[in-house]
Amino acid sequence: MNQIDLKGRTAVVTGGAQGIGKAIAKRMLASGASVSLWDIDGALLEESRTELAELSDLRRVHSIVVDVVKLLKVEAAAADVVRSFGRIDIMIANAGIAGPSLRLWEYPPEAWQQVLDIDLTGVFNCCRAVVPGMIENNYGRILCTSSIAGKEGNPLASAYSAAKAGVIALVKSLGKELAAYQISVNCMTPCTAETRILEQLSEEHIEYMRGKIPRGRFVTVEEIAAMAAWLVSEENSFTTGAVFDLSGGRATY
Repeated sequence: MNQIDLKGRTAVVTGGAQGIGKAIAKRMLASGASVSLWDIDGALLEESRTELAELSDLRRVHSIVVDVVKLLKVEAAAADVVRSFGRIDIMIANAGIAGPSLRLWEYPPEAWQQVLDIDLTGVFNCCRAVVPGMIENNYGRILCTSSIAGKEGNPLASAYSAAKAGVIALVKSLGKELAAYQISVNCMTPCTAETRILEQLSEEHIEYMRGKIPRGRFVTVEEIAAMAAWLVSEENSFTTGAVFDLSGGRATY
């Protein structure tokens, strides 16, 4: 494993109790950062915090139960992290849900709204909460988890695809707004990873997605975390507003 230097940095990882978020948090800790895990699942969050603390140092692992849809809760969590660690250098806006696998005209409006609230508005809330502090410090790294679905659109996933496309557009806009500062804003577009989000999908949908990947397999969470580690490092000093592909050859743009 290549060593990325994040010593002295503080990272927030939303959806950090499991899957991609947990893998990224683990890589942040291995690179020397302090990490605050945000997740809505309190019991799972505590398990993950304990596990990650055992791998590193209890003083460098922080956790808060946060519903990213609620701006005031997000702002309170950000203030708690600053009180604990002094500042937020890195925001990894990763929390998300897949939603039901249904055709658009069968999609329940309440499910559509829930997916957009968590997968897109949640990213907006997290960015909004940390950007002023990053501007004040003239330093920051924001990394959002989008999806290959946001580039290409997946059938039976109109809400998820639309929300993840929105994340890409948000990143491009915010990257331009913050380009005058030492702050980078980027996103990753992974294909499906072997995580619990697959439990929300039909077997038909899962096989459709696997069949679209030239490498013939899903991406691992460790591969996603490896890309994330460099993108939030000080070495990534020029690229902003960009989309980094992790689709195994499915998308070449």
